[in-house]
Amino acid sequence: MFSFQDSDNSLERAKQWDMDDPLNVLREEFIYPLHPETFEQVLYFAGHSLGLMSTRVRGVLNDELDAWAKHGVEGHFKGKRPWIPYHESLSESFSKLVGAKISEVVVMNTLTVNLHLMLVSFYRPTKTRFKILIENNTFPSDKYAVDSQARFHGFDPKEAIVELKPRKGEMTIREEDLLSQIEELGDSLALVMLGNCNYLSGQCFPIDLVTKKAHDVGALCGFNLAHGAGNLLLNLHEDDVDFAVWCTYKYLNSGPGGLSGVFVHEKHHQDPKINRFEGWWGTNKKTRFKMEPTFDPIVGAEAWQLSNAPIFQLAAVKCAVEFFDEVSMPTLRKKGDHLTAYFEWLLESNLKDKIEIVTPKLDSKKQTRGSMLCLRIKENASLLEESLKKKGAVVDFREPNIVRIAPAPMYNSYEEVYRLVDLMSDIL
Repeated sequence: MFSFQDSDNSLERAKQWDMDDPLNVLREEFIYPLHPETFEQVLYFAGHSLGLMSTRVRGVLNDELDAWAKHGVEGHFKGKRPWIPYHESLSESFSKLVGAKISEVVVMNTLTVNLHLMLVSFYRPTKTRFKILIENNTFPSDKYAVDSQARFHGFDPKEAIVELKPRKGEMTIREEDLLSQIEELGDSLALVMLGNCNYLSGQCFPIDLVTKKAHDVGALCGFNLAHGAGNLLLNLHEDDVDFAVWCTYKYLNSGPGGLSGVFVHEKHHQDPKINRFEGWWGTNKKTRFKMEPTFDPIVGAEAWQLSNAPIFQLAAVKCAVEFFDEVSMPTLRKKGDHLTAYFEWLLESNLKDKIEIVTPKLDSKKQTRGSMLCLRIKENASLLEESLKKKGAVVDFREPNIVRIAPAPMYNSYEEVYRLVDLMSDIL
């Protein structure tokens, strides 16, 4: 998809790409941690775990602290950004991020809480149709969630939860094997629940094909977009996804424990038979303060809200998504693909005997990965991560021999990528 030549393996070439990159100015909007000994900015490649803090956050949070001090409880209705409708100011931004209608998205709670709320509504097991298909190496919290939901409904997770099986010796799932496993489960399958971008391998699943195949066998289909939102091009409404959840603290840079987004397809909004845990904030806005005893749901994803939102966290999310309003996802993905391809080429040029790249190759016809590469280190993987940290580079190590590295196009540069590979070469 991209071609590089020997002359590209130089610091000068990396600097030139940065000079030509219109997004490079965004780096000034983010605060890099400093090395504890040299006090220089670290090479930060862990945006897939926690994005960097933007320079705008303190001001936005201070605005809400000032509103609290000035208005007290009246801050719900007064001030620069009244708190009652605060979450609504994020809906348009989130709808663009995930390819949804405004009524289909809402910001609330945290990720696994929202996953459970969605499973209440969309895991509808019967005696014969009760299985959930998940990834074989899904994030542990997702596995805990589906296991506990199966037990809650009286099923043994060992029978109800089915993990995708890669071929022997492979870590990623072939597309044809994924679709055939859905078909084989057939009328025993209640739900397909995948991370659209696997947290460990970085593999992206074809949302449209998976959703269609799930619906063809009579199952529902949902996705955890924790590694997709702000990283991948998404089109949830047109792909007919039933539900999705995502966090905001990775590629969306909203801060540790940041709030979660939820997508519920509009075809479910007025389903009177849908199971849903209910709370005051999900009830009709026009009658909310009449304190009626019977739940009257908002028409849309907002009906799944339980409590009024934490304003300080909402403010941080609002500040974070402003960047995605200013720079479109296609623009970010275009840089991200080239930056990650350059990283991949440098690794293969300098370290091919020391590492194996697990993440799939870029494909010009379909989305196979985002900005993270999963590397299997052939020797001393933990030592690599520790040595990089001492030298001022932050990456992510996973037992026993995996290092995950994400050149985030929002703030990482070509020069940083070059310097990281140079450090890795010295260490390995």
